[in-house]
Amino acid sequence: MGGIQLKFPESNVLQHLPKQFFASLVAKANAKAASGADVINLGQGNPDQPTPDFIVKAMQEATANPATHKYSQFRGMPNLKQAAADFYQREYGVTLDPETEIAILGGSKIGLVELPFALLNPGDTMLLPDPGYPDYMSGVALAQVNLELMTLKAANQYLPKYADLDPQVVEQAKLMYLNYPNNPTGAVATPDFYAETVKFAQDHHIGVVQDFAYGALGFDGKRPVSFLQTPGAKNVGIEMYTLSKSFNMAGWRIGFAAGNADMIEAINLIQDHLFVSVFPAIQDAAVAALNSDQSSVKSLVALYQRRRDQFYAAARKIGWEPYPSGGSFYAWMPVPAGYTAESFADLLLDKAAVVVAPGTGFGAAGEGYVRVGLLIDEPRFTEACERIAKLNLF
Repeated sequence: MGGIQLKFPESNVLQHLPKQFFASLVAKANAKAASGADVINLGQGNPDQPTPDFIVKAMQEATANPATHKYSQFRGMPNLKQAAADFYQREYGVTLDPETEIAILGGSKIGLVELPFALLNPGDTMLLPDPGYPDYMSGVALAQVNLELMTLKAANQYLPKYADLDPQVVEQAKLMYLNYPNNPTGAVATPDFYAETVKFAQDHHIGVVQDFAYGALGFDGKRPVSFLQTPGAKNVGIEMYTLSKSFNMAGWRIGFAAGNADMIEAINLIQDHLFVSVFPAIQDAAVAALNSDQSSVKSLVALYQRRRDQFYAAARKIGWEPYPSGGSFYAWMPVPAGYTAESFADLLLDKAAVVVAPGTGFGAAGEGYVRVGLLIDEPRFTEACERIAKLNLF
């Protein structure tokens, strides 16, 4: 029988979700490639190297074990939580209780998006960096909380200046996100900045979430600092760690949150209702990664350093001077006079078949810059800059 086709409109919450910035960027790049152009994609943030063999083998062995085929433990496997605690002790000198101060995540994005509605009520205020990772905004929309932006400026090494924030906003704020090494700028945080952050958070009762997605990726022999190394950090916040970048496990979707026990319990409680943790075999593979000697990570950092240096040299040769990146796998590049970030990105795609991410995709304060991903083979960086040179922009 036929009948009337019912309509099911999306909820108000879904209708207020931000547009997916990266989806439109990918669509533009795909359209250019479909026209037959040899596109050089510098716009992506997807690690291009394979997951190390020893991690893949650990996964293969675990997948063959019938014990991994059952429901996982709701709050993650004890051996992974212990491996995460051991990793922080070994790598950063930070002591964590694996049961109360570690939460297992199906990728750190889940933790970042779910935390606002695990800790805040509709109408509460949270602080986000501008520019910043666009998916932070998804948590704001889903939790129906108020957003206030902390403008990051090159003059301040892309660190928020707490003294410049509106005092009324500071008093209303209950949660704050940071991200160092920073996406999109590649800026890094200092111990002094984190000490200032802990004091600011304690003085104003603000929870801190430090997104440490690029924690393994430091340049020029300098290792990024963990927020949790700061005295008092666990009193005010947590750090989100993902294996996506450190171990080229982006598609595996595994990470963890570490730090403040109240925040960890809130994450665990909301995940009790949303998920049954992560496929146990993936957790076993993550244990192998975290417990390893980290030599694969050192090799990866060396690769990104070579790529950064190669790209910087090629860009400088055409008069395109980068912001000095201290970490991540991005270069933050200024837009030439007479262009916006978006019009410059469109020009490079149209005339040079080079994809870059406009800085405004990460917030209004990203205007004047584009983000370049160091995620292709080195010779292509030189070729991209040679194509751009022909446009006579610099």
